[in-house]
This record gives sequence, structure tokens and C-alpha cells, in this order.
Amino acid sequence: MSTTDEIKSRIDIVDLVSEAGVKLRHTGKNYTGFCPFHDNKHSPAFVVWPETGTWRCFGQCNEGGDIFKFVMKREGLDFKEALNKLALRAGVEVPAFSKEAPEQKEIYDTLRRLLEDALIYYRGHLFNNPTLLNYLHEKRGLSDSTIETFGLGYAPAGYDNLLKHFAPKGYTEQDLIEAGLLTVRESDADAASPNSQLATRIYDKFRNRIMIPIRDEQGRMAGFGARIVDPNDVPKFLNSPETPIFSKGKILYGLDRARKPIRAADQAVIVEGYLDVIALHQAGYENVVSPMGTALTEDQLRLLKKFTRRIVLALDPDVAGQKAVLRGLDAARSAMDKEGELGFDARGLLKHEARLQADLRVASLPDGLDPDEIVARDKDEWKRVIESAKPIIEHVMETLALDRNLNDGKVVTEIANQVLPLIRDLPNSEERDFFAQKLARFLKVEDRLFVDRPAPSARVKRAWAREESQVAMIPVVVSVASGQRVESYLVAVLFRRPELLYRLDRRLEESGLAALTIEDFEYTDHQIVMRLVREAVEQVERDHHFYVSEHLPEALQGLGRDLLTQTEKLDPLDDRLIEELQRLIQKLRRERANLGLTQTRYLQEESQQNGDPRASLYQQQVLQLTNLIRIIDQANKKLTLRRQT
Repeated sequence: MSTTDEIKSRIDIVDLVSEAGVKLRHTGKNYTGFCPFHDNKHSPAFVVWPETGTWRCFGQCNEGGDIFKFVMKREGLDFKEALNKLALRAGVEVPAFSKEAPEQKEIYDTLRRLLEDALIYYRGHLFNNPTLLNYLHEKRGLSDSTIETFGLGYAPAGYDNLLKHFAPKGYTEQDLIEAGLLTVRESDADAASPNSQLATRIYDKFRNRIMIPIRDEQGRMAGFGARIVDPNDVPKFLNSPETPIFSKGKILYGLDRARKPIRAADQAVIVEGYLDVIALHQAGYENVVSPMGTALTEDQLRLLKKFTRRIVLALDPDVAGQKAVLRGLDAARSAMDKEGELGFDARGLLKHEARLQADLRVASLPDGLDPDEIVARDKDEWKRVIESAKPIIEHVMETLALDRNLNDGKVVTEIANQVLPLIRDLPNSEERDFFAQKLARFLKVEDRLFVDRPAPSARVKRAWAREESQVAMIPVVVSVASGQRVESYLVAVLFRRPELLYRLDRRLEESGLAALTIEDFEYTDHQIVMRLVREAVEQVERDHHFYVSEHLPEALQGLGRDLLTQTEKLDPLDDRLIEELQRLIQKLRRERANLGLTQTRYLQEESQQNGDPRASLYQQQVLQLTNLIRIIDQANKKLTLRRQT
């Protein structure tokens, strides 16, 4: 992951824009508000897409971009200044350019290929083991299709199976160690001898276990989770060790498959076990993920927040729910943060919720059942369990009070002493008042004992409601998820082959379209590369590609290497390649024109209703966008006919 990509993954664009004073309103997948870059308090024409980390104004300034472009425009910074500012905020170190980085990427690619080969190896052993297959079918309720889809496998018993299998394929012992497939341990060569020496033992890390491939959110292999077959083995679950491509605190199991369902449901559900995730996906609940067996991290929650702000923790009641909370809230995390158990830290989760501005809730599982057992008993019951999820503080209150006498003053005092510190940690005073009153009613005591100040008056509440209603909801639902991938490919090809730009411009102009400009790109790093590509072809002193590489900012050297890797196997025929680029540019422009048309039509209707004189301006923009879409459609038809002939 490049420096700019890591910064984007760690900074939520909704938070960034909101902190700049833009009041945003949630409308479907998007957020809307008034553009901070020009004077307009009549129509909220500023749209933010948290999924892609981009923004655009459909009003007067008609600009857009990513977090870097927003900060550059808002604060008058250049790219390097914006990069350093956002890197500091994200806690990302901006590395100096290193020529060893391509070698690093080659190492990562080798590890991922090895893990893919290991997946095939383990899968072959599973399908040659009828007893284990029967266990997955009968005991876990998994179909052959599900087993195949999730790539389940089996690591046979023994200590040197992997080396024997992979050495003839060209993988070294060190490759297997770095991928986390072999374990290195020092032990006494002869414990009975007084002069025993330490000897290094290298052996298979996973032995006699069900193997579960773990992929990152982009679907790339990162490691394995392994479950025991023999009930006497320990630990019950075992993960790959930390490697250059596997970090337990930064990956969520199943997110590669759950991304679209999470967006569709606008909700993510976190469960404890890998097999629970698989069973729930099989049952049709595909918005489910799992951490790596330890306490949730803010990095993991930040990953989810790119797709939704509504997150439910479906916790095992025997581990992370009642028993952990009853041990004492401050001690719960340290008590439960161990392999195979999802730590429940109420205070930590509340801090994550506040910092991420998310909605975290807790759903307790009934009758001591695991999620896979619930859907096996009644598939619809899982839906009811998630719908009954409660805010963290409410969950803690009920958990602490379970099977206890609330008429006993000592019990009431004990519960209050544990819950009140959580309430005081809430950043919002209205939330503090709400939960303090709720706690008072729950414990059947006077709320003045808990509430630090009077609740807001009806007049204040009406004022808040008026202020909130000033930002109208805009009924726009548009998918721009493919935009970044298209942009990236276009930039990659032209970075490697800048000389194609003039021919591409000519093809676009012949189709009645404008030549390619940096305004065709939403992402700041892509805009910088394209500006250099344009400069390169307009000068005659240096090789075009060399010119772009030479002038690429240090912070984007990693992006440059990624772009070259992405285009190692281009179509050798220039005509076909230019045709492909033209098709992608037209696809990008049509999607954005359609988005602008939907938005501008709304602004036009609203202006007409309010008697705003800008209604005629919006009407002209609607006609221009409609005409642009017509021209693009005609150009697409010509491309199709050319391909057929």
C-alpha cells in the first residue's frame, strides 16, 4: 500500500469535511451539505462519498477530488504540504524514496503466491479426507459449495510436509518461514545431557488442523486461521504469525466478501469465529466479519467505517458478554485479550465510537449459542438478534444487573459506580444526560443523582430541530466505486506510455469530446501524474516516461512503482490499447455526467420552487449535461461498431 493510500484509508473524509465547518446530512450512501468554497446557502450542492473518499460540488465551483484536494483548496497548500499535514493526522510516516522498494514489493508478491499455492495444497488434503469433510457437512452444516467458496483446507499431521512439498517448486525454507507456514524454535538438543546445546528446530506451524484462508479487504492472500481437529490439541484456534503482509490488528476476516453486502445493508456485524462468519454467509447474512481472535482495534473499525457507520458486535455470552463485563470493566480487556477470544472493552469501544463518529451496538447471543448454531436452529432468529442490538452502555447496564437484586442498595451502588464513568466518557452532553436518566430509571433512583445539569428545554430542542432542517436531504443514489479503478488504470498506462496521449486526444476529439485533462480525474495523486504526462509530451528534450519519473514527487514514488507493475502486460497493439483507453474515459465521463445531471435537476427543481433566479442557470447545465451524455453514447456506439468490423 502506498503512502497516499494508507493515509486515505486512515482518514475519514466525512470527519475531515465536517471539521472544516461543513454541516453534512446523511442521504443514502452519501453525505450532502453546502459547498465551503463559494457563497451558496440555498441549495446543498456539495456531496461527499465516504466509500471512495471523494467529494464534488455540483454548484458554482463545480470542483471535486479526494482528501488531499480538499485540504489543498481549503488551506491553500501544495500537494507536499497537504500530504505531510494529513500524514501527521493519520499517524503515517512519509518515507524517503528508497530504491529497494521494488524488491520489497517483489517479496510481498512472492509471499502471496506462496500462500495461494499453500491454499491449493491444504484444499487437496481436505478433499482426500472423507472423515473431515463429513465433520464440516454434518457438524458444521457447511455445503460443498461453501467449503469451495471460502477455500477451506486441511493441514495434515507431521512436521516436514510443507518443505517436502514446496522445495521442489522453487520455494526456499526462508520463503516458508516469512509466509508464516514454518515455525522456527530453539530447544535443547539433548535435555538429558548437562552440556546440552541449543538447537534450531524448523517445522510446520499448522498440523492436523482445518485451514481457513485469510484475505485482506482487497481479496489478496494474507495468512491462515487454523482450527483443531483433535479436541485435546491447544490452542483451539491458531493464526498465522505477524508477517510483512499479515497483521492481526489490521485485517478483518471475510471483509473481502462482505464489502458489498455491508454497503447494501448499511450495517456491519462482527462475530467471534471464522466458521461463524462462513455459516452466516451461507445462511444469507453476508454483512458479517470477524477479527483475528483478539480485541477489536481502531484500525479494524476504521476499515469498516469506509462502508458503514453502523456496526454491531454479536458477542459470545460466555466470553465477551456477561462474564467479561462482570469481571470489572477496566480489567475486561486484559482478562479476555487472548487467542481465540474476542475482547470486550466497553470504555475502549466507546472511545472508538466517539473518535470514529460511528454507531456501535452490542447484540447478546441467546441460550449460550454460537452464531452458526443460531442459524442452524432458526435462520430468521439471527435477524431478530441483530435487530435487538443495544448501545454499549445499555448492554453493560443490563449485563451487570443480570440475576441481581436491584432492590439491594449495595448492588445499585456497585452498578452505578461501574456505569457512570462510561457515561462521563461520552463526548456529547446530550448523550450523557440521556444515558444518565436511563440509568436512573433502570436502577429506580432519582435522576438528579446522576445528571450533572438539567436536560435541554423544549425551546432548545426546537432550535436544534430548526438548525438541523436547514440542510435539505438530496435523493441521489449513485455508485462511483469503479471510478478509482478506472482512473488508476488510465494513469498507469499513460505513465508507462505518455506518447499515447496525443493519439488518445485526437480520438476523443474526433468523437466530439474534449481532450483528456486533469479534471477527468478525482484523485489528487492521479491528477499530479497526469499533469506531468501532459508536460512530458509537450517538451522535446527528454524521454517522455523518464521526464515523468524524474519529476514525480518523492511521496508518489511508491505510486509510480505500482503503476508500472499494473501495466507490465499491455496490449502490444497501440490501436487496441488506445481504443480501450477511449472506452474507459467515456465510461468515466458518462458516470460523472449522469451523477451531475441527477444532482443539477434536483437543484433546478428546488430553485424553481423557491423562486431562485439561478433556476435558469441550472436549466442550462441540465441541457449541457444531457447533450454531453448523448455525445458519449454516440461515441460508444462508434466504438462498438468499429470493434465488430
